Amino acid sequence: MRDIVRKDPRFFVLATFAAVGLRLVFLFRFPALTPDSFVYGDIAKNWLQHGIYGLSGQYQVTPTYIRLPGYPAFLAAVFAVFGMEHYRVALVLQMFVDIGTCLVIADLTCRLVSTRAAKAAFLLAALCPFLANYTAAVLTETLEVFFTVLAVDFVIAGLNVIDAAAGWPWLGCGLATAAAILLRPDGGLLLAAIGIYLTCLLVGRIRKRSSVGWVLRGGLITLGVSLLPLIPWTLRNLHTLHRFESLAPRYANEPNAFVPMGFNRWVKTWMADYVSLDEVYWAQSTSTLDTDKFPSRAFDSPVERHETEQLLGEYNKTLQVSPDLDAKFAKLAADRIHHAPLRYYVWLPLLRIADMWLRPRTELLPLEARWWNFDDDPQWIALTLVLGVTNLLYIAAALLGLVRGRFAIHLSLLLIFVILRSAFLGTLENPEPRYTLECYPVVILLAASLVGSADFRSPLETAHVRFPGAA
Repeated sequence: MRDIVRKDPRFFVLATFAAVGLRLVFLFRFPALTPDSFVYGDIAKNWLQHGIYGLSGQYQVTPTYIRLPGYPAFLAAVFAVFGMEHYRVALVLQMFVDIGTCLVIADLTCRLVSTRAAKAAFLLAALCPFLANYTAAVLTETLEVFFTVLAVDFVIAGLNVIDAAAGWPWLGCGLATAAAILLRPDGGLLLAAIGIYLTCLLVGRIRKRSSVGWVLRGGLITLGVSLLPLIPWTLRNLHTLHRFESLAPRYANEPNAFVPMGFNRWVKTWMADYVSLDEVYWAQSTSTLDTDKFPSRAFDSPVERHETEQLLGEYNKTLQVSPDLDAKFAKLAADRIHHAPLRYYVWLPLLRIADMWLRPRTELLPLEARWWNFDDDPQWIALTLVLGVTNLLYIAAALLGLVRGRFAIHLSLLLIFVILRSAFLGTLENPEPRYTLECYPVVILLAASLVGSADFRSPLETAHVRFPGAA
């Protein structure tokens, strides 16, 4: 990328100014402090002030493991330098991290497509409103996307490096992957995608009776470095909380806390979109639930609707799902799954995946969740439509680029990651559009290939060298 920037510095300076300007609009106009933000911030403050990785209670700080230490460590570093609860400084730093993400996406595009496409990728990333939006949120997404694309870039560098014995790309990949995992538990999907791809590459080279030592070496370095930071975290949880937890609990629950698994499974028998998540799932334990807010697919018959209303009426009395009530929801869920197994295991996961990919990404903005009703003010309706169309254009350009573009080998690694992550997200009952944001660098790369594939020259061809793994 250094050579590309030197050849056209004006383009990159102007694109960077545009990127900063867009992110400043979100930072000053739509800063987002969510309940999760305050959880991260509380852990960071207690870590600094009391030396305890925990949450504040009425009388004392209680150790916790409901969040991995990556983002609290980032906030703790900010608070230590700039003062407690200086969240806006964290957002400014995230803005610069996201500019770095744009450069890494461009570098990855240069390796897999061409230098011309790299410039297009930088511009698409710089002007991407969805990446920009999350820089203004005190959440893990901006850092997670950065380390995800950085890890992939290191993998491609490791596969294409002239000296196959060089270990620095794999070390960098391991460190970036470790950071992604320490930020979010689903960062482990990145390591899984890398492992799957290297395994396929290894099998292919064994069949061709080619050298496999460099593939094994790179995979082992990545695996070891990625998992090494989890050892002290696991030991701490075992020692302090007496639980073997190497990541974080699926439902962010404390030890011995009751999790309404029956209720959650029942929700998965009909949950397909963000609206139901916002109006029903997140409202559980905080407000009453009315069947009028439920989609028609939540009931298979009038009898079942009546049974559901009775269960919700029991919940509404206390705003709590007790173990007994949870068992009743579990039975209802089992009956629904038995009645329509394909709906539960195939169609609803596909609908959740589609909703996460295609919905206008407005969850951090003051816009109506039911955007299609157009009940909001005209300016917000217009913003919703612009964001929705922009999302569709990015995805459509990526699909067209995938069909028409020419790529260096190893693009399959990126596709494996997107497919693996999308499949995993389909198994969740909470379809949040932000969960697909880690895949957006791949979307941008594929879309940029429409510009750069015509003058395609991969790094492999430019060097006039056959590299390990090159076709």
